[in-house]
Amino acid sequence: MARYSLTRMHTSGRPALTCAGLPGVRIPETIIGIGHNYRSIGNAATPAPVVFGKFSGSVVADGIPICIPEEIDGPIVCEGELAVVVGRSARSLRTRDEALACVAGVTVANDVSARGLQDADVQSTRGKSLDTFCPIGPELVTLDEVADLGALTLETRIGGRLVQSSTTAKMVLDVAELVLYVSRFATLYPGDVILTGTPAEQHDDDLALRPGDVVEVAIEGVGILTNPVVACPAPVLCPGPHRTA
Repeated sequence: MARYSLTRMHTSGRPALTCAGLPGVRIPETIIGIGHNYRSIGNAATPAPVVFGKFSGSVVADGIPICIPEEIDGPIVCEGELAVVVGRSARSLRTRDEALACVAGVTVANDVSARGLQDADVQSTRGKSLDTFCPIGPELVTLDEVADLGALTLETRIGGRLVQSSTTAKMVLDVAELVLYVSRFATLYPGDVILTGTPAEQHDDDLALRPGDVVEVAIEGVGILTNPVVACPAPVLCPGPHRTA
């Protein structure tokens, strides 16, 4: 069973991707991030993708606020990405056709990242896994609705200001190649998400998020993901098991 709720219909008629922040909705258990997967002028492509994870608590839906913790040093940046949602279990795939047959569809994601935490670690998972740091949505678009996965315009705006503008044609590994790659070291399950990377041209200063901002990631033919940015609310103690005498 897919870990997304696809029962609420979007205004377009497609299933709406609803995630954390909405009552009774299950979220993906596995979010696989891919780094350095876009070519840029003057930068050589990496020989293999950089792989990291994002905790499931980072996932929120379209319209849900991104919360910025006051105690985190360094910039908090947005990274617009095409996201692949897995539709069937698979492992050790061999062909592009097999890989694409495992894809339920694509959607829009924002791989929000705390650069200070990334710089302090030898890998990126902590800095990319804070609660609300993975907005996804607003809807699931099946591959038959996308004219060409390898030629989609991707744009990110903060407060209406364009901060990212690129195309999936610049991806080092395309969607099929990424699914093949991941399946060779991990079993994919329905509802798992693969983030395909973000364009490489922009500086962190341009991508920095601050409370009061509204960030939009738009991918041609896939959708527009919109999230306000707020200061992190006061700490909340989650209910847990109680001791009995």
